[in-house]
Amino acid sequence: MTGNFKPWTTDNGEQVFPWKEVARLVLSSRLLDELEETQLTPQGLVKYQFSAKGHELAQVLLALSLTHPHDAAAVYYRSRPFVLASGLSLEEALRASLARRGSMSEGRDVGVMFNLPSRGGATVLPTAGDVGSQYAPAAGWAQAIRYYAQVLRRREWEQAIAVACGGEGSVAANGFWAALVMATTLRLPLLFFIEDNGRAISVPRELQTPGGNVAANLRSFANLKVLEGPGYVPETTAGLVAEAVAWVRGGSGPCLLRLEVPRLTGHTFIDTQAYRDQEELERERSKDPVKFLRQLLGEEDWESVEQEVRVALQAALQAAQVTPAPDPASATAHLFAPAPPGWGAVKAPPVSVPSPGGARINLVEGVRRVLHSELKNDPGLLVFGEDVGAKGGVHGATVDLQRTFGEERVFDTSLSEVGILGRAEGMALAGLRPVAEIQFRKYADPAYDVLVDIGLVRWRTASRFVAPVVVRMPLGFGRKTGDPWHSFSAEAIYLHTLGWRVAFPSNAADAVGLLRAALRGEDPVLFFEHRALLDAPEARRPYPGDDYFLPFGVAAKLLSGNRVTVVSWGAMLYRCLAAAEAFPQQVELWDLRTLSPWDRGAVLGSVKKTGRLLVVHEDTITGGFAGEIIAAVLEEVFPFLDAPPMRVASEDCPVPYDAGLMDQVVPTVERIREALARLLAY
Repeated sequence: MTGNFKPWTTDNGEQVFPWKEVARLVLSSRLLDELEETQLTPQGLVKYQFSAKGHELAQVLLALSLTHPHDAAAVYYRSRPFVLASGLSLEEALRASLARRGSMSEGRDVGVMFNLPSRGGATVLPTAGDVGSQYAPAAGWAQAIRYYAQVLRRREWEQAIAVACGGEGSVAANGFWAALVMATTLRLPLLFFIEDNGRAISVPRELQTPGGNVAANLRSFANLKVLEGPGYVPETTAGLVAEAVAWVRGGSGPCLLRLEVPRLTGHTFIDTQAYRDQEELERERSKDPVKFLRQLLGEEDWESVEQEVRVALQAALQAAQVTPAPDPASATAHLFAPAPPGWGAVKAPPVSVPSPGGARINLVEGVRRVLHSELKNDPGLLVFGEDVGAKGGVHGATVDLQRTFGEERVFDTSLSEVGILGRAEGMALAGLRPVAEIQFRKYADPAYDVLVDIGLVRWRTASRFVAPVVVRMPLGFGRKTGDPWHSFSAEAIYLHTLGWRVAFPSNAADAVGLLRAALRGEDPVLFFEHRALLDAPEARRPYPGDDYFLPFGVAAKLLSGNRVTVVSWGAMLYRCLAAAEAFPQQVELWDLRTLSPWDRGAVLGSVKKTGRLLVVHEDTITGGFAGEIIAAVLEEVFPFLDAPPMRVASEDCPVPYDAGLMDQVVPTVERIREALARLLAY
């Protein structure tokens, strides 16, 4: 079952199609589903069973058509026939279902959540559980194809295509529309492969798109070829797949192919389909592609292939069942790259020495210079987001970068955070280095599921795939005002978003060092730029040079003292400095600089010395990161404490527009000073 089998060949000038190979792959999926449904799931050996019955023919035909070494497909939980036809073995599939070693996730994910580096056919991009999450990364891979072929002149990428597979229910999701806009506005080589089985669990197609037919609704969509037909009649389906793939591979732009397929079992193994009447069930069974394929192949050939598959399936089951379960100690492995330079290793590398002297620059200029130098040094680095091109970013961080490096490397996107971040994921999976800008912290909320998926790529694929996306995101109150929409901080949310490194510099030099480390690392990074510090005089520093970097997880000590440790980051740091002036020689002030990882050793060592701790941050007090720091101190250095740890944080309230109201919510110098006085008097 190889993915490099070419379905359309020529023999003496006539087209020949390998229906026996198609039958073998279709039967492999069908009999595997039946084995799980009748034996392994009732025995409790398979905990989640998602049948692909009825979808097999269309998926197999598509997979066998993707023969370019840089083709890629973003699939979903019902895509096992496609993955089998792309090179996954029956034994590997059963290892995944049984959660055994040697599966594509090493037991971390549900058995039908696949990923597969190319085995001669398409690369199967890591599957995520969010409905519709596959589309935008597929568009990112498609844009990467064009960038490799047209900008970097990598001829081996020419004529490659990307495919996004999904059911009709997923066309209502944000990810579908984000990818559709990207693909059509940029004329990307992307095929939308919609398997319409009529229902999303129990909800009928008419509630997903008007009239129940997304293909009919999109026929007037500019720059999109639309095809549709049955996905269960072998020769007709093969012709539709061939036409769609040829269109995209020929450079004509994106295509949407809607194939009607039957859903022959429930959504999952526990779904009895009580919501469907008998007439509908009979209608579905009449469209079983196995019946049509058997008629085409003939009884003798069919029985021969079926016997071959049954023997192979039993051998695969025996091999999978004796394969050990994953080592429990491996559960937390692969969340991050294995201690690359500058990323919180046990012995962090020394901070590189900044270039001496020079005029002071503001924080946003430091960011711009790093982007400029890294764009110059790394041809795979791309910068994009809303307004980052000709305008130079709403904060000025990308001024003149498009003029210098061109529209293919620094470009504007549609106003869709799902599209921006999903595109970045697909580009990173293709080997590029995407730097995405989200204009304000709160704007990222509609794409939180995408951030979760990016962070877990390495973990859920056991490091077979990595997505070192860097997301720049301004946040926090402004220098003169706040408001509920642009002044959002809430960084603690992202410390629960596993797999992400988080940087939060307080000055231009640190921004330079941390951003450069992020751009050269192998993990996804959230890079926060505080709005009040972008042009603040107190955050200005001399530019430390084009080779300067800072390791993550190394805090900076800004004040030395012996009576109280103060820990902060971002704009609050300068309010802490002002408050500490009333207590000379008593305050030891630490700037964490990064929150994932955070410098536990520095904080714990300081508290051991001073016996007191105050944590100050702009995030809300409930659920803020101060709670984690204080918990670590109580667990590890409690005997050294001379007073209960304290925190000063924003009220559990949005940041108001009025300055007086804002000062009531966000920590002020006075509130920090009062907290220090109480701690020191304890």
